[in-house]
Amino acid sequence: MRRPFRAPPPTKDGPRTNDEIRVREVQLIDHEGQNRGIVPTQEALDLAVEAGMDLVEIQPNAEPPVCKILDYGRFKYQSQKKASETRKKQKTVEIKEIKMRPNIDTHDYEVKMKAIQRFFSEGDKVKVTLRFRGREMAHQDLGMKLLMQVRDETADVAKIESAPRLEGRQMVMVLAPIQR
Repeated sequence: MRRPFRAPPPTKDGPRTNDEIRVREVQLIDHEGQNRGIVPTQEALDLAVEAGMDLVEIQPNAEPPVCKILDYGRFKYQSQKKASETRKKQKTVEIKEIKMRPNIDTHDYEVKMKAIQRFFSEGDKVKVTLRFRGREMAHQDLGMKLLMQVRDETADVAKIESAPRLEGRQMVMVLAPIQR
């Protein structure tokens, strides 16, 4: 496959191995985990070949670089497994939205509050949107009172990330769960 004109050569990700290590001497750790001290690179390569393994640069920024004799294929496989495990354990925080009106009925309000509590238990943030229609714009104080009521009821499990603010015909407030 031809590279485009003046394209940089492909860069290798991961540590340098075997002949890619171009320093005069390295700090060597052998395949049994024993520190061999500072050794010429060629001698370290010979030891790796003798053991039937690879010479892998573990800490390239050290002076001299730290290299270890190990099976590179196995090392790469284990690091990929470790990376996938950490990705699996990672939780992406989503922002869930709850929409209300200023003159919401008590039962509807309670249903919305249960949903908000469930979102917090799942570790998600909640954006509470209060939509004003028609003459309701004249009673923004009622909307603010409702949002403050939501804030007070969720105070033990959530904190305000962004205070209530008016954006056109709607008032928006973002709550985030408290990390324990």
